[in-house]
Amino acid sequence: MKAGLFVLFAAVAFGATSVEAQGIDTGRCPPGTVNAFGVPDQQRASQDACQKAIDLFQYMAPQLGGAITGGNATLGQAGSLGGLGHFSAGFRINALQGSIPQVQNVTPSVNGATSSVYDTKTQILPMPTAELAIGVFKGLPLAITNVGGVDLLVSASYLPEFNNSNVSVKVPNGSLKFGYGARVGILQESLLVPGVSVSYLHRELPTVNIAANSNSDSLYVNNLSLKSNAWRVVASKSLILFGLAAGFGQDKYDASTDISAHVAARTVPPSPAANAGPVNLSQNLTRTNVFADLSMNLLLFKLTGEIGQVSGGTINTYNTFNGKQAADSRIYGSVGARFGF
Repeated sequence: MKAGLFVLFAAVAFGATSVEAQGIDTGRCPPGTVNAFGVPDQQRASQDACQKAIDLFQYMAPQLGGAITGGNATLGQAGSLGGLGHFSAGFRINALQGSIPQVQNVTPSVNGATSSVYDTKTQILPMPTAELAIGVFKGLPLAITNVGGVDLLVSASYLPEFNNSNVSVKVPNGSLKFGYGARVGILQESLLVPGVSVSYLHRELPTVNIAANSNSDSLYVNNLSLKSNAWRVVASKSLILFGLAAGFGQDKYDASTDISAHVAARTVPPSPAANAGPVNLSQNLTRTNVFADLSMNLLLFKLTGEIGQVSGGTINTYNTFNGKQAADSRIYGSVGARFGF
């Protein structure tokens, strides 16, 4: 699990910008000039590294958002809990079927921005999270169910620090980040009635600082932040030993960071050592999310598996990627256990 997370962050370490950008972002990556002897100045020598940083983050940020968000706000459950005194606590691992650009196979040009084709490698991107639901209001009685019940939702995401010869990942504000939200029960589950609810949940990734090295070139990403806001409509029903749930909703990802890069001096072609940044960048993306859960009801807790898909949005890049494109749909799964009263 840890290896997958840090492969993801190593790739994320190569930049960010708005999804509105098209072509070369000359405002953030100036073209620079070449002197009479054909030697580029620092801006020209660093422009390609700067633009690749932008495109590679655009490619990776939606995958980060999908990994932290998942599907159902509470695995295997839809209806409200039944008011004060009722709760549900659980742990899950979200795993998104991602693809990682093979950045080590592309050397940035020192003669201005150059459109490159990045090979990608399929990689499962895991994200461990904990979740808690607390009953607040039972709802109003209606025939054999209750309507309008309210639950408070809390989530927690954990990201450890990591360091090796090529990548350093630091979490200056701590490895744990909490999320929050609420669920309103349209129908509370009973013997004959399925549970149906609408929920909203805000999640965040711990703030990350990354330093990555490729040969003699280096890239630095500071204050990498990603926030996810998701609403869901879910229906569920327990069937003695098993339970089923299905739902849909919308995710909004907001990512931001500061990047800088160092490009080492070259002898062929001749160029000086160059620095790019720091550059303040952001990405905002809205995606559709559909999912289904299958649970096994044990004596003290439930085991649940989930499969889902996120899709939608438009992301334009100057560089290109083999296989999945930045805004293509992504399949994800989750496994977890929860207990409650």
